[in-house]
Amino acid sequence: GMSQRDIAEQIKNLYDVEISPELVSKISEKIMPDVTAWQNRPLEAVYPFVFMDAIHYKVKENHQYITKAAYVVLGINLDGRKDILGIWIGENESSKFWLNVLNELKTRGIKDVFLFCVDGLTGFKQAIEAAFPNAQIQRCIIHQIRSSTRFVSYKHIKELMADLKKVYQAISEEEAMNNLILFKDKWGKTYPSCVKSWEENWDILSTFFAYPPEVRKIIYTTNIIEGLNRQFRQITKNKPSFTNDDSLRKMLYLASQKIVERWTQRCRNWDVVLSQLSIIFEDRIPA
Repeated sequence: GMSQRDIAEQIKNLYDVEISPELVSKISEKIMPDVTAWQNRPLEAVYPFVFMDAIHYKVKENHQYITKAAYVVLGINLDGRKDILGIWIGENESSKFWLNVLNELKTRGIKDVFLFCVDGLTGFKQAIEAAFPNAQIQRCIIHQIRSSTRFVSYKHIKELMADLKKVYQAISEEEAMNNLILFKDKWGKTYPSCVKSWEENWDILSTFFAYPPEVRKIIYTTNIIEGLNRQFRQITKNKPSFTNDDSLRKMLYLASQKIVERWTQRCRNWDVVLSQLSIIFEDRIPA
């Protein structure tokens, strides 16, 4: 897996302690059972919000390095506290892969999720509908803006973004749809693919309009998970590639422990959020 020097360096980065190579090799052997236990630990029955995203790493396989994704699943529980529920490593996403992940989460005790916030990951929607039929899905608006405006020319971007803002920052879905029609009339000929991607994904882009502002703030962007991924990248920046999946798992596990330790605060305005959730999902919040 990771070389002893890598681990020593990693432990220094994370915990600010120097350790010897001999101790490293002992720790490294002992870490894998911890990783497995952590990845299989029991979870709570209800998570109002679950975020899912991917970070990419180079991992060695059959004597060559290939790009693999570490899929990070983060949950916010009924107390408004964040936790990393697990990390899965795969080469490419598909509904089958995601269904496995979701079924593992169910086996570990999750009975209900109100809302999944996802990036545009392949096969996700089908898997969520199969595993958690009552859950709602919100596609990350920030990712959608980025991917839909990728090919917009520099001279139009500012004006187009301002028009797009009227769509996703509308007060209601009705207002948003009217603004999307105006957006299409104005930009549809020049940037048909941009308009099309908003129209085609509208059912999972517009979910958050049904919620009050405090709830929207939580689901509106995947900032929560992007912040997490930034911390992962920070911690793994001295290690651009990994000798196998397990070495990547160990590194991300150590990083997760460190990150979760810092999460002592509840989400902002959680009391307000919870009282709104208990009206919206009254029969689904355990007494």
